[in-house]
Amino acid sequence: MLRYLLHRAALAVVVLFGLAIATFLIIHLVPGDPVRQALGGHASPQQIEAVRHQLGLDRSLPSQFWTYLSHAVTGKFGTSFLQKSSVGQLVGQRIAPSALLIGYGLLVALVLGVPLAVIATLRPNGVVDHAVRLVATLWFGMPLFWLGLVLALVFGLELHWFPVSGYHGGIGGILRTLTLPAITVGLALTVIVVRILRSSLLEVMQTDYIDAARARGLSERRIVLRHAMRNAVMPTITILAINIGFLIGNTVVIEGVFQIPGLGSLLVESVERRDYEVVQAIVLLAGSTVILVSLAADLLQAVIDPRVRLAGR
Repeated sequence: MLRYLLHRAALAVVVLFGLAIATFLIIHLVPGDPVRQALGGHASPQQIEAVRHQLGLDRSLPSQFWTYLSHAVTGKFGTSFLQKSSVGQLVGQRIAPSALLIGYGLLVALVLGVPLAVIATLRPNGVVDHAVRLVATLWFGMPLFWLGLVLALVFGLELHWFPVSGYHGGIGGILRTLTLPAITVGLALTVIVVRILRSSLLEVMQTDYIDAARARGLSERRIVLRHAMRNAVMPTITILAINIGFLIGNTVVIEGVFQIPGLGSLLVESVERRDYEVVQAIVLLAGSTVILVSLAADLLQAVIDPRVRLAGR
């Protein structure tokens, strides 16, 4: 198990290094000069060159990348020239709304997806099963921004249950301002939970130990919840870990729809302004989150299923 964890940690370092290279090259190859954009069209060539020298943008790309990488390893992402503030401070101010939105959306997906998958499994190919799959397919085909706008129109502008934009702290403020965005993100993930967990449960329900449980007179509901769920949840954990990147990407769209001051909106603003330091820091943070969640999912599988621990030896 220890060897397996060390192997995954080594792979994580390689992936993060590749992500750092890709992000650095993409943001530097995008047309546009952040210095000219910051100084405006009336800046003289001497002023532009002086600022470029101050920021180190007049050096070669390998030299700039080495500086960025060495600072990133120590957690120092520099200062945003355009926003006149520390990158760490900017990210720290915006990380809470995004993290809460992702967690809230994941909770919505599990609260809705797990019961629907169990209900569909108890009556396979029945009316309820077909209805659940039909609704899940319809949800999956809806554009996320359109779904968010519909929810904002119905529950915000018409019923006045929730605000349609902004973010407020505190439990009450979070529940009011993040409920509609979380439902929007969670519904997209609910479809994945329902499809994967239902398929896994149906497969597990055909195994011999489930037949033995039926022979003992246990009800189908008890068999599903107490015996089949333990093994069926493994693929669902894997798929959820893989889709954490999908969830992070969706927050960029949803934060724009609901005007939430999170990392997604900061990323869009920074890309438009060619704010290299901020973009690189956010992308590296998102990549690290995906890798850590994937590693946590592997550890959780090892706790649930001892066979995973034995395979990792």
